[in-house]
Amino acid sequence: MNAADLPPELARPAKSGLIDAVRAIAQGPLAGRAYAIDRGAYPVDLLKQLAATGAMSAHLEKPDGSPGDYGLAILAMAEAAKVCGATGFMMWCQCVAGLYMQASGNPALMGEPLARHIRGETLGGTGLSNPMKSFAQIEALLLKATPVEGGYVVNGTLPWVSNLAPNHYFGAIAAVPADGASAAREMMFMLRCDAPGVTLKTCPEFSGMEGTGTFSVQCKDLFVESDDLVADPAKPTIARIRGGFVLLQCGIAAGIIQGAIDSMWAVEAQLGHVNQFLEDRPAELQAEFDALAARILKLAETPFDPSTEYFIDVLDARAHGAELCLRAANSALMHQGARGYLMSSEVQRRVREAQFVAIVTPAIKHLRKEMTRLSAEEMPA
Repeated sequence: MNAADLPPELARPAKSGLIDAVRAIAQGPLAGRAYAIDRGAYPVDLLKQLAATGAMSAHLEKPDGSPGDYGLAILAMAEAAKVCGATGFMMWCQCVAGLYMQASGNPALMGEPLARHIRGETLGGTGLSNPMKSFAQIEALLLKATPVEGGYVVNGTLPWVSNLAPNHYFGAIAAVPADGASAAREMMFMLRCDAPGVTLKTCPEFSGMEGTGTFSVQCKDLFVESDDLVADPAKPTIARIRGGFVLLQCGIAAGIIQGAIDSMWAVEAQLGHVNQFLEDRPAELQAEFDALAARILKLAETPFDPSTEYFIDVLDARAHGAELCLRAANSALMHQGARGYLMSSEVQRRVREAQFVAIVTPAIKHLRKEMTRLSAEEMPA
């Protein structure tokens, strides 16, 4: 799929208008600041502009009860990620924060708070990297919740949470120990960065994507009231939204892949006579990507399919996207040669963005582990 064109089934005026609005921001002000974002400039104004287009809320159920459009959200994210992978990632963070709020059914998180989130007046992220690894038996839950009158007291530290600032919020999950009345479980809530007991700490310097507002979040006797609860217990809600959560990440990969392919074509007239001897040529990568994009958009039609078979397909598409990201970005660097190795080059930046797509939760190894586990459960005894 050429990211500059919508497939026929999505090319209705309202949807085309949203993509056009995102593209104008991406190829205008975002393109001029992509290098600075990679080096550490958090683009809060651009994120709010992108949210105002509807790009980070297209997937949410509408007030009239009509379903959201996950395919459109993925395409919008890809438009930005084609120019700046970090911004595509932050769009995903905002998308899933809205998903948590809407999925909560909690009036205190819906209504005007959700409306403000949709309009981009407030921004949020997701702290589910550790819980997802915990559910996959990769690591233990890092936040612990103690029931108290009117809510919970939460303690612990999450090492990496993105799209944050002192007045932002994000979805988090904490372990609730067993007591005499109930078994051990997990509870999910929206953690407000400006709440008493919350401290944001600067992370060690990353190799790229420094402008993603990523912090270590420390909770010291944080009181979580019922108004901030997303789900208690958390696992039924996670099971319901997991497909959409993972599927939306494909928008980040899609943009980076298409951007890499476009940069190969940009030097074809000048270097094609020697680049023809490279593997992963742009036409072949485009064909593979178009097939993957069509598959992703088909999966996006049923993001709440509860079947294990569907979720395996989502995980496989996400893994394919990450793997194709690595191949396309590396091949683009080979096609561009020394000019692509300049620090100012978008080509070498995409190599690091692609590496991020491959290691961000769920990482390729995590995806393969889960697909193996789920496939074994699907097999008859």
